[in-house]
Amino acid sequence: MTESAEILGDLLPWLKGRGVQVFLDAEVAQPLGIEGYPRSEIPDLTEGVVVFGGDGSMLSVARLVCEKGIPILGVNLGGLGFITEVHAAGIYEAMEHVISDRFTVEERLMLTASVYRKKEKVANYTVLNDVVINKGALARIIDLETCVDKAYVTTFKADGLIVSTPTGSTAYSLSAGGPILYPTTGCIVLTPICPHTLTNRPIVLPDKAVVEISLKSVAEDVFLTMDGQVGFSLKQRDRVVVEKSPFKTRLLIPDESDYFKVLRTKLGWGERGRKA
Repeated sequence: MTESAEILGDLLPWLKGRGVQVFLDAEVAQPLGIEGYPRSEIPDLTEGVVVFGGDGSMLSVARLVCEKGIPILGVNLGGLGFITEVHAAGIYEAMEHVISDRFTVEERLMLTASVYRKKEKVANYTVLNDVVINKGALARIIDLETCVDKAYVTTFKADGLIVSTPTGSTAYSLSAGGPILYPTTGCIVLTPICPHTLTNRPIVLPDKAVVEISLKSVAEDVFLTMDGQVGFSLKQRDRVVVEKSPFKTRLLIPDESDYFKVLRTKLGWGERGRKA
């Protein structure tokens, strides 16, 4: 039995005893031998969602429920867990806070990415972390003509380009040399991936900015990736337009939460070198 199933085996009767009605994702319910519901139906059934897993699980659920504005509580069963702040050992205390309305709802910026091919919109996505254009392992450096609010910025010659939200600034963008943005900051960041011109640096933009990226290269092995989970194959002259989404992710944050403590813990700030 998975760790989440083991936790739910005890948590479900505890919640029922407090008058809380629970609707389980069918995949989660199966190991417990109880009724579940298709994931696509969950947003219409519930007033809040609890996610057991890592940040990847949170990202997929954020995209699922954002249109309904349903708040999400993340319970970290994964690795770093920047947006799954509650540890499994603290789930009951966290749920007590939720039931008694002792929590903060923190709204996080989301982005919309639209792909245009010969003036026709062929794809549209909403993301919480980032929109990434990158080349395949064997492809050459690609040319990405980039404009912000119709003003030409530059043509990045690079392995790719990341358009990140503040939430996503601690993900791929950070690995590519981008800055850490406070999660409720009203801005987005453009981070080139391994740029050929070393003076190409990350750029922080206001969240009202509209970023337009045109693929100028002939390379066929180029992909648009959303939150590292959903992909779309790009062709030469495709345009990717990224802008602030009308939807936001609403996270249930424990009252005692401290973002800087999260950074210190997850990134090892202040730790001395290990002794031999």
